[in-house]
Amino acid sequence: MVLQHVTITETRPEGLGNQALRLEPTGGELQPFEAGAHVDVHLPNGLVRQYSIASAPHRRDHYLLCVKHEAQSRGGSQYVCEALQVGTELRISAPRNLFPLHAGETQVLVGAGIGLTPLLAMAESLECDGRPFVLHHYSRAREQVPFLERLLRGFSHGRVYLHHSRDGASPRQHIPREISAPPPGGQLYLCGPEAFMQRFGELALEHGWAAASVHREAFGGTLAEPPAEGDEAFEVLLASSGRLIRVEADRSIAAALLEAGVDVPLSCEMGICGACTVEVLEGTPEHRDSVLSEQERTGHMTLCCSRSRSARLTLNL
Repeated sequence: MVLQHVTITETRPEGLGNQALRLEPTGGELQPFEAGAHVDVHLPNGLVRQYSIASAPHRRDHYLLCVKHEAQSRGGSQYVCEALQVGTELRISAPRNLFPLHAGETQVLVGAGIGLTPLLAMAESLECDGRPFVLHHYSRAREQVPFLERLLRGFSHGRVYLHHSRDGASPRQHIPREISAPPPGGQLYLCGPEAFMQRFGELALEHGWAAASVHREAFGGTLAEPPAEGDEAFEVLLASSGRLIRVEADRSIAAALLEAGVDVPLSCEMGICGACTVEVLEGTPEHRDSVLSEQERTGHMTLCCSRSRSARLTLNL
């Protein structure tokens, strides 16, 4: 994986508990990206984390990220919010998009908390293209909304609605009009905690949205399932070399391969980025990721978290 060097040129709070970072290229140009994309950020402390790009895709001079300071941080958000400062150099991957915009007459963007980040890039892209959209954002209170100033400026081609639980508009009770009355040719995008996306995804289907028109991004709500009681060891056969590698009950496939000297492209190690996806030639995977669609799971699996229902898996490695 080729990494690009960038420099933090600005840090600022964006809503209570969130920190925005402006990244500019240390040399050369930033790679183009489409709305909904994210980058892998290689932090100076050795961690790698995925953050959605919030800036407008037509702006090539910088990427804008926004990170929530999680109370139960695994080290990433705490380090970003407390240690990184203007002038710090970082290495980032090329943008990858697992949450792209689709063709549709009306784009409906619904997010909660820091889930606004990729939706803001979508809004900027749609605004630039002159395409109509509606953006609903949920937070506990106004002061927690990321990029509030930008949202309040509004858009020529989109409508923005801010909902605050403290004012009685909790996502547990409130339903956006566009979800209860699907617009013709609409596409729905959900980003936020898993329970939030689950609720609105189910509501959309109940109100007549087609499943293919409902898109979700897990930005930290659903992580890979840990080894569970009852997990059993199995074998992995590498098709290119014929090597047979045993995966113990308490080890991931990725860990077993790395220990055997096999190079594995790892990034999040939580089943949310898709970097370690590989083709399965024989055997039955047990999927534990939250990134692959049901269609993508036919013949593929993630190595960082998924396991095997069969005694052996043959992988295209």
